[in-house]
Amino acid sequence: MYDYFLGGKDHFAVDREAAEAINAISPDAKDLARANREFLGRSVRHLIDQGVTQFLDLGAGLPTRDNVHEVALRHARDSRIVYVDNDPMVLVHARAILADNPSTIVTEGDLRDPGWITGHPEVRAHLNFDEPIAVLMVAVLHFVTDDGEARRLVAEFRDAVVPGSHLVISHMSPGEAAGDALAAGREIYEKSSSGGIAFRTHEEVLSLFDGFELCEPGLVRISDWRPDHPAAEAPATPSGGAIGLAGVGRLDS
Repeated sequence: MYDYFLGGKDHFAVDREAAEAINAISPDAKDLARANREFLGRSVRHLIDQGVTQFLDLGAGLPTRDNVHEVALRHARDSRIVYVDNDPMVLVHARAILADNPSTIVTEGDLRDPGWITGHPEVRAHLNFDEPIAVLMVAVLHFVTDDGEARRLVAEFRDAVVPGSHLVISHMSPGEAAGDALAAGREIYEKSSSGGIAFRTHEEVLSLFDGFELCEPGLVRISDWRPDHPAAEAPATPSGGAIGLAGVGRLDS
């Protein structure tokens, strides 16, 4: 569905149908997906400016245009990237796309099993866990619908990395969406492979950064996180629907 929203070609008819159903409820869905991809690029550039060149991208999906490896390697040639996903089709396609890229590997893993990922031999061989790592949870934590589990997962990844590491999160939030629209959106995602979606409030998403110091400008709408072109990226009028929140945190101790 995300690939479809981004204008890609790596999706199936059922993905298009579900994406259009979401679009009928939230007409800004495609714009939100593109804003999320642009935030990903800006956050990677910020991390490289902070001297972080190791990236662990969880629930990465297909490595389409301007994904982590392209942005990172464009700005720091010594960057190391690990993409983690649990979708067999994603793994096959991603490995084919990145077969000739020694800086990037694709590993099977599930966000819900942090120990498996951080202890995986391939991950450990590619990333140095004695040095800062950027843990990317971009548009993925809202698919962990239990609040306590979501906080536990983030905490386990936090405890696996050293000070100077960063956490990047983007997450769906209710915004001004009406209850029936949110319920309809949840129903669509419950029928998908994701199994459901949680629209968390600003306070609930903020709690996921426990132990991290938020970088400026804090947890804000996706398009408001250090926009390259503020006037062009800000929505002309409020959509009245669900929104995306985004933030980057630094682990100091």
